[in-house]
Amino acid sequence: MAREPRTRGLRLDQPREARRALISRPQVDPEAFGRLSERFARFMGTARFLVYMTAFIALWLAWNVLAPKPLQFDPYTFTFMTLLLSLQASYAAPLILLAQNRQTDRDRVISEQDRARDERALADTEYLTREVASLRIALREVATRDFVRSELRTLLEELDQRDRVPEPDEEELDAAPPASA
Repeated sequence: MAREPRTRGLRLDQPREARRALISRPQVDPEAFGRLSERFARFMGTARFLVYMTAFIALWLAWNVLAPKPLQFDPYTFTFMTLLLSLQASYAAPLILLAQNRQTDRDRVISEQDRARDERALADTEYLTREVASLRIALREVATRDFVRSELRTLLEELDQRDRVPEPDEEELDAAPPASA
């Protein structure tokens, strides 16, 4: 007897059915989040941020060292401040990396556009070079201005020589014996 395949349970040859989650996941626009991370990374790279952070830490230290004991909220080892700075760094690093990745993507697109523009410029330059070369070859076969002038001078000189040679008069033509053949 042949065994019948089980219809219930896990089948590896078919994809699982999509399950609906009990709690829906929040939808985050990646473009908006990327812009926010770029603004954050850009701000963290400024002198203003360094001044603000230095002032904040100086105030924190001054308060917790100089204030009366009951008003101090973070005693000498400054554990809470260390925790806050670690938290800030743990959020800053991924946001800065995200901003760098977006900048890398933009640079890649710009590089591809530059490469395509350079290829078109090279193709246009090669085409124009071939056209100039063909025009030079064609101009060798075409009469140039200097060539036409020299030919016209030669013709004018020949016409001047014809005008200088006296043509026989009609009387001389009548008196001349006929040429025998």
